[in-house]
Amino acid sequence: MEGPAPVTRTTQSAQSGQQAQSGQQAQSGQQAQAPQQSPAAGPARAAGLPDLLYAETENELRAAVRSLLDDRARPAAVLARTETDETYDTGLWHALAADLGCAGLLIGESHGGAGATYREAAVVAEEIGRSVASVPYLGSAVVATAAALAAGADELLAGLAAGTTTAALAVPFPAAPGAEPAATVRVGALRDGDPAGVYRLSGTVTGLIDALPADVLLVPADGVPFGLYAVSAGDPGVTRTPVVSLDMTRQLCDLTLDGAAGRQIAAGQAAGRATAAALTAGAAMLASEQLGLADKCVQMTVAYLKQRRQFARPVGSFQALKHRLADLWVGVTQARAAARYAAACLAAGHPDVPIAVALAKAACSDIAVRASQESVQLHGGIGFTWEHPAHLYLKRAKSASIGFGTPDRHRASLAWLADLPAPPAGLSRAAPAAGARGGSR
Repeated sequence: MEGPAPVTRTTQSAQSGQQAQSGQQAQSGQQAQAPQQSPAAGPARAAGLPDLLYAETENELRAAVRSLLDDRARPAAVLARTETDETYDTGLWHALAADLGCAGLLIGESHGGAGATYREAAVVAEEIGRSVASVPYLGSAVVATAAALAAGADELLAGLAAGTTTAALAVPFPAAPGAEPAATVRVGALRDGDPAGVYRLSGTVTGLIDALPADVLLVPADGVPFGLYAVSAGDPGVTRTPVVSLDMTRQLCDLTLDGAAGRQIAAGQAAGRATAAALTAGAAMLASEQLGLADKCVQMTVAYLKQRRQFARPVGSFQALKHRLADLWVGVTQARAAARYAAACLAAGHPDVPIAVALAKAACSDIAVRASQESVQLHGGIGFTWEHPAHLYLKRAKSASIGFGTPDRHRASLAWLADLPAPPAGLSRAAPAAGARGGSR
């Protein structure tokens, strides 16, 4: 049994061709007794439900990214980098961001980007999850880029698209969509000689992702009014402190600002919308990354159980192990549908975005943790060693399950968004975060 293969339009065409002959034979009878379309079918089709299949261009992008990561982010190299002071692979990130153009996927062609959508961005996220590469793709090409796009920060977009600028949003990694992160940075008094348009920021933000290699930090700060500010990471008054993280392939850091100079890129409600858009995009693309991780764990485990022999037969032939692998296969397939739906909704601006993202993040977090745990166990003794990459996948899965909201947090939001009935009397219902419903209802 192999891992669940992505379904493409080519697959769909082949299946359609196999059914063509029987469909032609039954066509006349179906026309004579065509069933009446259900009332729900018409509106659903008219609404244009997102297509979950991988397009040919997406498969080509996947092949290019996988080729690069297979060559530059092999497990031994990733593991060795986690034991160094420079845990991020800046060389690989430059190749991915600039040479392949992945940093500018979400940025329009007018600013030097690819003009692609979240569908293509999700494909890259899947491949990064598959390799657990130490690159700031999620923090820069997705989260910070989404914030800059929503804020209309045109002056940042050209550098981000070219891969010459790496950015990070200064919010804690666990911050979830639908809830405004606590404002721990404030706008302070100006200094003598400060030019017009400069603001002074002070405060601390803990647990940032992809901020260590960033050139620009996008900092939400409390003031009159609340605003989003661009701060150069190398300026005086900016201190980034690396912290020992569970997942050292994505090392966190704490950010301290002490009168650092910042430039406002959005204020008031526009700043809040930019931060919210960034958190939503981050949760959706992190779900796709977890999908790629889970898929890789299944493939890696299946390959090992085929070659490992015990009692004169491959251990994968034992029924108990087959059942565990089959359960993982089903879980990954279901998670793929959820992740693809979230990416497609974001790409199309579909009104189901809040529900789709909450569903995808909850489902993909669960299956990534479960698949990585099973991978460690089913590899036996070798799976518990430091040299084997299984622990890298487990640590990335556990860390990512907390990022941008835990599965339980997203399930609570999902219940609220879907208007599920209240629990029986005597049982408490988790209150949703402020703004969880958005403004669409």
